[in-house]
Amino acid sequence: MAGFTPSLHDGDVTIRGIKLRDARPLERELLDNRAWLRRWEATNPVGPMNFDVRGSIRNLLSHAREGYGLPFIIEYEGQLAGQLNVSSIAYGSLSSATIGYWVSERFAGKGVTPTAVALATDHCFFSMGLHRMEICIRPENDPSLRVVEKLGFRYEGLRRRYIHINGDWRDHFCFALTVDDVPQGVLRRWQNGQVPAGEGVVPARDRKLALG
Repeated sequence: MAGFTPSLHDGDVTIRGIKLRDARPLERELLDNRAWLRRWEATNPVGPMNFDVRGSIRNLLSHAREGYGLPFIIEYEGQLAGQLNVSSIAYGSLSSATIGYWVSERFAGKGVTPTAVALATDHCFFSMGLHRMEICIRPENDPSLRVVEKLGFRYEGLRRRYIHINGDWRDHFCFALTVDDVPQGVLRRWQNGQVPAGEGVVPARDRKLALG
């Protein structure tokens, strides 16, 4: 349903729809984590970085109303831990979407990110009827690369100078899952230890191209 972002949870992790009242705590979290997050932040190639959290939330909510996105807040034990956005939602013959996310440094290593990604992906597959979910990650972002490897997102290739991040056009590795890959769901497959080995591993050749 356009405009509706559900609340989903597993254990201590919850993802819920973002609200305008999240602007102040979200801005505080982003500022406290500048050193941790800045090198992964999308930037504007034709203008300065606009640190307008309230405006960003309004934009996300507008896309949600139009049916193109699902903007989530990630919580851990009730505390704001980060964001996850499902974007570029398409229906019909494509039936796909893209996931992006960040988590505060103090919550890293607690299983927050893979749980949040799995919850969102399962919702898109089994409640929204989407067929394919994609995640694109900078080659230097080892924590995010571990997330897709844990969840078994399939490596699909290197995209050269793909997204403007931290002031320049950056290469990204692309990973994806289709609903046919996970009949039991992403979350349960991971938690039950059923993720096929090697699905999210980037070939040495592409690592060398991207990091060389």
